[in-house]
Amino acid sequence: MKCRHCGSTLTLPMIDLGSAPPSNAYLTEENLHGPEKWYPLRVLVCEECWLAQTEDFAQADELFDAEYAYFSSFSSSWLAHARRYVEAMVERFGLGSASHVVEVAANDGYLLQYVVQRGIPCTGIEPTASTARAAREKGIQIVERFFGIELARELVAQGLAADLTAANNVLAHVPDINDFVAGFAVLLKADGVATFEFPHLMRLLAENQFDTIYHEHFSYLSLSAVERIFSANGLRVFDVEELPTHGGSLRVFAQRSDSGAQAVTARVGELLRREQTAGLLGADCYADFQARANAVKNDFLAFLLQAKRDGRNVAAYGAAAKGNTLMNYAGVRPDLIGFVVDQNPAKQDKYMPGSRIPIVAEATLRASRPDYVVILPWNLATELRAKLEYVNDWGGRLVIAVPALTLLPVEGAA
Repeated sequence: MKCRHCGSTLTLPMIDLGSAPPSNAYLTEENLHGPEKWYPLRVLVCEECWLAQTEDFAQADELFDAEYAYFSSFSSSWLAHARRYVEAMVERFGLGSASHVVEVAANDGYLLQYVVQRGIPCTGIEPTASTARAAREKGIQIVERFFGIELARELVAQGLAADLTAANNVLAHVPDINDFVAGFAVLLKADGVATFEFPHLMRLLAENQFDTIYHEHFSYLSLSAVERIFSANGLRVFDVEELPTHGGSLRVFAQRSDSGAQAVTARVGELLRREQTAGLLGADCYADFQARANAVKNDFLAFLLQAKRDGRNVAAYGAAAKGNTLMNYAGVRPDLIGFVVDQNPAKQDKYMPGSRIPIVAEATLRASRPDYVVILPWNLATELRAKLEYVNDWGGRLVIAVPALTLLPVEGAA
């Protein structure tokens, strides 16, 4: 396989998670009895540009189809994050009614709704019909296509060049990362700013977040790799912020290489040095990741098997993509976890891909009163511990498996 950015031959392994179906390919009752398409799930690291990337098997149009079931607005903490982002960008860059904001991967309008509320013209780019429809219902103009140079040129020709572009949790999702990034250099006005948020590879490795690896994530990103990719495609990084979201993310600020006027902050160089010190630009730091992931998988499976022997019932909360990675890597099936609760109606009454565990509404959790509830989106554990305080009413316990198996005290318990 060749590197998606620089074309070098890839030989350095980061992790092999066996095989799994796409993490958002939820099953309906109708197709539950049919076959599923599983793909190998392996990550390699380019020793030239240090981009970590999945091997090429699944195609983007198979992963992000018309019934894509991830809706951002079901997390209150993520909505709050989006609102704070809009407030900060408006203040920092002086955005107003004469500005134009473009969000790539606008999803269900979770972010642009706050731009609309401020009277700032905006456009969302969202290729999945299900989420695009939800965004339009919020009054947001949506272009239902994948983003790249071609679409960027069309938007500029229509007078829709951007003062600010936002791209949250999408840079890792694109197979042609060069075309995608180069599109922003085309779309931005001369003094425009582009922001990108993505989980930080340094945190993924340090905190054993292997379950954030799935086919929809083609790349696993460091600032070092991103700076090289941007530089090769017409963008210059001028600032970076470290965020707590998704287990530790970066917000990278970039401008056009040919005309941007923003000064480069000291934070850029500082983080690049920290990544180098952490070993991200060498092979050794990737060497033990497989063993650490295996340990989490084995501990989680041992916990579920012991609960089964003890006659305990186990459910899960949050039909998240990362949960599907964990379930399929550990070989969990409905005999070990009876159901998964999710607030999203688009997932309810479906089944988890691979494990085929039923997804239900929250009323089932209250009625069934399981002994253990595994929080699959561990990055939302603080939010969900408060929400699931009622599990303590019947002596239930909350559990997370990543980065290590932990039984959490229920919020409000004595």
